[in-house]
Amino acid sequence: MIQVGIGYDSHRFVKGRPFVLGGVKIPYEYGLQGHSDADVLTHAIIDAILGASGFGDIGKLFPDTDPRWKDYSSLAMLKYVLQKIKEQGFEVQWVDSIVILERPKIGGYIEEMKLNYESAGISKEIVSIKGKTNEKMGFVGRGEGVVAMAVVTLRQLKY
Repeated sequence: MIQVGIGYDSHRFVKGRPFVLGGVKIPYEYGLQGHSDADVLTHAIIDAILGASGFGDIGKLFPDTDPRWKDYSSLAMLKYVLQKIKEQGFEVQWVDSIVILERPKIGGYIEEMKLNYESAGISKEIVSIKGKTNEKMGFVGRGEGVVAMAVVTLRQLKY
């Protein structure tokens, strides 16, 4: 059986934090506000995996009210989620994702992001990451934040 999940996340830019995307610290004057490392792309992928597997959402597993997750690595969260779905007989078949932001440009970091996801347990061959602008419209267009979306297909190996 194939199951599909959709993930979405957004974070605003703030001073004084690193900009982490796909587990890569990208040089930029701003980082993203959030309880964990605020890796908006990884959060969207986690939510898509959790949606496809029926395990809820990222806030259920990693609530921002829990101090254990303060500044926590989103890649470590992803590893945990992948282990959880594996125990239930699921495997990731495909990840398609998009990051929407005006700056910085992320194209030069996509291969490193894919390698980070591979180290977390998703083959880089089944991960698609695209960067787009919002054509200067809305909060993203004004450079106030970042949006990421992901679609994941899971295959259930055991019923």
